[in-house]
Amino acid sequence: MMPGGMNPRKMKQMMNKLGMSMDPIEGVTRVTIETPGGTYIFEDAEVVAMTMQGQTTYQLTGTPRFEAAGVIDSVPVEAEINDADIELVAGQANVSLESAKAALIASNGDIAEAIMKLGGQ
Repeated sequence: MMPGGMNPRKMKQMMNKLGMSMDPIEGVTRVTIETPGGTYIFEDAEVVAMTMQGQTTYQLTGTPRFEAAGVIDSVPVEAEINDADIELVAGQANVSLESAKAALIASNGDIAEAIMKLGGQ
């Protein structure tokens, strides 16, 4: 029996009359959701596709683990920092090349962020 005492067969018939369908997606082994702050990883997730009035939505069930942006398995990701970027930051912020390189590393290669960080010194 379904919640509320409804027969699953009747529930399916009602959903069909309303143009709704629920279909589990079989064989899902991993689902990832990427955000600016990091990635949510669902191992062995259960996913159900629900279609209603031509619109499909997905229901995800599982326990995620979170990996922060710039970190993969607890190892920081190093941005490619070239000499031209270092010189640009140093010139714009009026600092040494070493300070500019350190700011670029701290900002994961983001030139504008590095200049802004150094602008306050």
